Formats: sequence, structure tokens, C-alpha cells
Amino acid sequence: MTKDFIANFQAHTNIALIKYWGKRNQDLMLPVTSSLSLTLEAFYTQTQVHFSKSYDEDQFILNDQTQSIQERQKISRFLDPFRQIKNTDLKARVISYNHVPTAAGLASSASAFAALACACNEALNLNLSQEELSIMARFGSGSASRSLFGGFVEWEKGQGEDSQSSFARAFDDADWDIGMIALVVNHKAKKFSSRQAMHHTIETSPFYALWAEEVAKDLALIKAAIKARDIQKIGQIAEHNAMKMHATMLAANPSFSYFQAESLKAMEAVRQLRKTGLTAYFTMDAGPNVKIICPYSQIPAIQEKLRQDFHPQTIIVSRPGPQPFSIPLINH
Repeated sequence: MTKDFIANFQAHTNIALIKYWGKRNQDLMLPVTSSLSLTLEAFYTQTQVHFSKSYDEDQFILNDQTQSIQERQKISRFLDPFRQIKNTDLKARVISYNHVPTAAGLASSASAFAALACACNEALNLNLSQEELSIMARFGSGSASRSLFGGFVEWEKGQGEDSQSSFARAFDDADWDIGMIALVVNHKAKKFSSRQAMHHTIETSPFYALWAEEVAKDLALIKAAIKARDIQKIGQIAEHNAMKMHATMLAANPSFSYFQAESLKAMEAVRQLRKTGLTAYFTMDAGPNVKIICPYSQIPAIQEKLRQDFHPQTIIVSRPGPQPFSIPLINH
């Protein structure tokens, strides 16, 4: 009799401080540059995977909604390598809950595929290492490779076309006075995906030719700043790196932007915070929401000032988050 395999995992989102923006190989999900992120406690995905002979096809339920054939096929392609390692053709039911707005530039895909990779590993008893899981998570979403770890995480671009050379690794536990505030100015799904935006930027933006060189410089500088626990320097580098990424989009043809009026308002609010003597710097991914890097000890003072211009429910505070972990069951 064929055994059922089931596991539940929770993984947390990460926000890139040195951005991943562009692939050198679409099929292998190999990035143009290395990147560095901070895993967040406040945003996470809980996922259950159940492999069973009772399923005739793979199923995917997200936030209690049965997903489209296209989304289900994407999940099936992600599950196939795990099935190949186990040498099984069992179909699976995937139930997932995103405790983060989906496709809004808050890295929901990172936590989602990291949680699913870990759940598959445990359910099928594959005993894959974190490095191996990081590589496999990458095929669901590039940034998912970084959500296999807590704190500050570096995703190495790897060498050439060698898929096994590109994976994430822990860089710093971030167990010191650092935090992040997400200003959720729009929780709706964005009009165009990160993948579409990356591809269009690479193909048409003259600014993109400088991107890899700039990232290499920024990555070296921010790693030194993290080791020195210099939040001001970390923030300055991250803010500039984010704006350079968005500049490549503005220079694309046709030009496009994830900036919205509230995004610009939030960025200016952060600049004003600095003028009052607070340590605060912003970053933005491929979406309208703004994230603020700051000392965790200054968050109450920063919140107080932000509430003058933003609704309290849009201000979400987070400590650095952990690596994925097994949960006994999903309660909703």
C-alpha cells in the first residue's frame, strides 16, 4: 500500500537591500548579479503539502481559493524535481496561506516557494541541505532562495551556466538593533509581474548596462557596513541601490514605473525623518510599497511621526525574521 506524505512549513519573506533585478538564464533562473536581503518576521507564508495516491492531479489552494490551471501548472512544475528525487509519481494537494499581500512587491512569492520547498523536503523525507533547498526554491521564485535563511542573506549569482553554483547562504543573524517598517500604500496585486518587468528592462533600458557593475560595488560596501553594524551606512547604500534599480525601469522603452503618489509621499516622509535626527532609509522592490530600514529602538518615534501622514494600519513593524520551520498544523 502506498504511503501518504504530508508536512506543514512556515517561511518568511525577505526584502532585498541589494536588489536582484534580471536573469542571465531564464530557464535556470540564474541571476545577473548577486543580491543581499533581510528576512522579516512580520510577513510569512504557511504551507501544507500532501502527496497521496488519492489525488488524480495536483491541486493548489491559496488563501482558501482554488487557483487557476496556470497557477496549478506552475506548482506542478515546482513539485516535479522533488518527486523525481523520491522516485514517485504521487500527485499532491498544496494548501497555502500568505500572511502578506500577494504580488504587491512585498515578496510573497519568496516565502511561498521557500515554505513549499521545505514542506516537500520534509514530507518526502529527502534530507536535502539548506543549500540544495535554496537552489530548488530558486526555480519557483528567485528571491525564494534567500527565504531559506533568517537575518541577512546573500544570494550568490554563481558561475556561468552552472545551476548548482547559484544559491543563498546566511550572512549575518541580524540579532542586533535593526528593524524594518513596511508602509503598505497599496496591497493590491501589481499590474505587471517582476518577471515581465525584468525582461522588458534588460531588453530596452540603456541604463541596465551599468547595473551589474553598480551592484558589485554596493554589495561589497553593504557587507562591510553590516559587519560594522552601521545602520546609517546600510541604509544609504540600500536606498541608493533601490533608486538605481527603479531608474533602469524609468529608462526602459516604453518607460514604466511602480511608483505611485503614495510611494513618493512615503519616500519624502523618510527624508523628513532624517532631518529630525532619526535614522531611517527607504527601499522599494518591484511594487509600490515602501520599506524603511531603521534601528528597532527608534521604531516608536518613527511610528509616531508616520501616523501624522499615514493610516496606522498601513504601518507594519518587523524585526528580522527566522529561517523556515516546521509547524504542527495550519490553523485558520
